[in-house]
Amino acid sequence: MFHASAVETQSKSPFSPVFRSGSPTTPPASDPIPGDPIHREPARSGAPGWQFAAVVGFAIVLALLFVRAPSARAGWDEISRYLALQGKSERASANLLSEHETQGLDRMTPQNQAELLLERAINHYQGATDQIANRVDEWRGKITLDQRLNNLFMTAINSDDLRVRVAAIEIDLACRNLEKTAATVDRLEPDARSGTQGVRANALWDLGLLGNRGVEPERAGQILMDSIHDSNENVRYWAVEGLAYLGTDGAVGPLLEIFHDDPSPKVREGAACSLAQSGMLSEKQRRSAVPKLLDFAEDTSLDSTTREWVYQALRDITGQSLPHDPAAWRNWYNSPDAQWNPVTKD
Repeated sequence: MFHASAVETQSKSPFSPVFRSGSPTTPPASDPIPGDPIHREPARSGAPGWQFAAVVGFAIVLALLFVRAPSARAGWDEISRYLALQGKSERASANLLSEHETQGLDRMTPQNQAELLLERAINHYQGATDQIANRVDEWRGKITLDQRLNNLFMTAINSDDLRVRVAAIEIDLACRNLEKTAATVDRLEPDARSGTQGVRANALWDLGLLGNRGVEPERAGQILMDSIHDSNENVRYWAVEGLAYLGTDGAVGPLLEIFHDDPSPKVREGAACSLAQSGMLSEKQRRSAVPKLLDFAEDTSLDSTTREWVYQALRDITGQSLPHDPAAWRNWYNSPDAQWNPVTKD
């Protein structure tokens, strides 16, 4: 849930979206577990024991063997190739939710189920999002966005796969016991229109998520649109966030208008992020913004920072790395052999 600190306007670095921080009531990290390899007792000072000497000696012998044996060295080179950070990714195993995990899910608490399945969804394990879809309604009111689940949520909501972002949204709604019904929209609308600043921010965010999940999206969109010109900068900021997560075709035009015209740099940047990467717009919807962004690149009335965001948005949407030069981008766009590199997994 958003808390009082969350309704202060957040500054996102261009196109690396910033989402809700952890709850201020998040419990502190647990004390180190005895024997936990991550929290080992510090080594005692003094001369190393015989165990240390034996390990060193064994390592020297292995090194000599590898140096003298060509076949062994070849084997080590092969292992090194897989362990290196550089090069193409190497799969550890089939990205399939294992039978062992699915069989054990019913013995887990709802909280542990949500954590495991969201982690697997983030890593694109087949079957993870299906399991979340089948179970999330049972989790409503039984899971909380504690520190671990909130960290997973923030990773998932930034995924390059929109289905993983959907999983994050569903879990967020379940954590806050928000039912996906018109009655929930009825309750949120007065808060979104005339509540105090923090209440309005939460309601605008919630309406965007609910609309994205098919709960009165047109009505949610209208409520959000009625707030994008509000005199309160923070209200406009969260109206932009709501539109981004609503993710309808009708959100693209208002986000472009806000990006170009809003008096607040933070709100303009939020709209730029929403068009480029964050939120629930599909790759096709983002590409529909490119002609207008090309116009923005040629618009000398925009300040230098906003024009910088224009080029960054163009790069993120198209996958092209071109100079920050409007002619270069226009020539590429008009070229018959212009190539678009996929950005999101729609």
